[in-house]
Amino acid sequence: MDGRKALDGVKVIDAATLFAGPLAATVLGDFGAEVLKVEHPRGDPARTHGYDRDGVGLWWKMLGRNKRAVTLSLSKPEGQEIFKELARGADVVIENFRPGTLERWGLGYDELKEENPGLVLARVTGFGQKGPYRNRPGFGTLAESMSGFAHVTGEPDGPPTLPPFGLADGIAALATAFAVLTALRARDATGRGQVVDLAIFEPIFTVLGPQPTVYDQLGVVQERNGNRSVNNAPRNTYRTKDDQWVAISTSAQNIAERVMRLVGRPEYIEEPWFAKGSERAKHADELDEAVGSWISGRTRDEVVDAFEEAGAAVAPIYSIEDIMEDPQYKALETIISVADPELGSVKMQNVLFRLSETPGEVRWSGPRLGEHNEEVYGELGMERPRLEELAEKGVV
Repeated sequence: MDGRKALDGVKVIDAATLFAGPLAATVLGDFGAEVLKVEHPRGDPARTHGYDRDGVGLWWKMLGRNKRAVTLSLSKPEGQEIFKELARGADVVIENFRPGTLERWGLGYDELKEENPGLVLARVTGFGQKGPYRNRPGFGTLAESMSGFAHVTGEPDGPPTLPPFGLADGIAALATAFAVLTALRARDATGRGQVVDLAIFEPIFTVLGPQPTVYDQLGVVQERNGNRSVNNAPRNTYRTKDDQWVAISTSAQNIAERVMRLVGRPEYIEEPWFAKGSERAKHADELDEAVGSWISGRTRDEVVDAFEEAGAAVAPIYSIEDIMEDPQYKALETIISVADPELGSVKMQNVLFRLSETPGEVRWSGPRLGEHNEEVYGELGMERPRLEELAEKGVV
């Protein structure tokens, strides 16, 4: 390895707010892209979202990492001219304004590509750039609701359940990063950039599986099953003797057989219905009783050790406290410490995956608001008096 990064030379402007668009830019920055965070002078709302320590937003430290941060009001003419100059030297712009907003400011793709034909403009919105819902506010919660996720999540006799974190935003962020790289790869062949139109509800809809096909072919509407699956059993969460929890999956037939032998109920394996996952699912009550009663008599560690020895699939249900001490997380360096001028040191997730030749790296944590104004705008030829003037006008 010679210190090179996979995305060295790729220049990204992150002009999005909150989570899906900014997280996509974070992922690109982790692997070497030069990311410039362009925020309104009042800051990305993510800076004050969630927990803080002494007024320093903790989510931002992860979301803003590996980015230089400048302030700029895109609604003001002077800000629009500065943005055009920044975009002229960029490879990618990521934004999540409501459709038509950039065009109203004279910053639509037609205007931007005039001076930068290779620019990729990634537009990340709740419902995409067309259709009757295009102008609706688009938060991840709405995507989790309208994608079908909430409908199939929860107990059968309970209400639809939403995740307690930004699931749809996170999935959309990864999809956006992939879309940007796809568009850049196409640019290598054509020399032309293009627009990425990503609706936040679509990526989570994709990972929900074959629901459209099943409905089209069989008319089946998937319902809530709690922690159970219609595709296999036993598949559930089970309480251990020491009041902990473990999760089991038996998607593979041989795993299901190993589990039943381990818990002392091999007679189930001989039942005709046991040979197919969907048929086992119809007998989930009795299979859960057999597995649950065995697990309830043992501690979490005893259960995990026994399953591992038997070659069966089990996982302890971890809290973040458990994760921080787990040897597998430590071996992979999934959590790292990053030096931070405001917090001293802060732990956060490492990069998404390991590359053997051009690895990613967290070089710094989320910067202060406007921390790089002088540096970045100085590269455009602006001197301090001009920046002070723009600041007085609310442009930066």
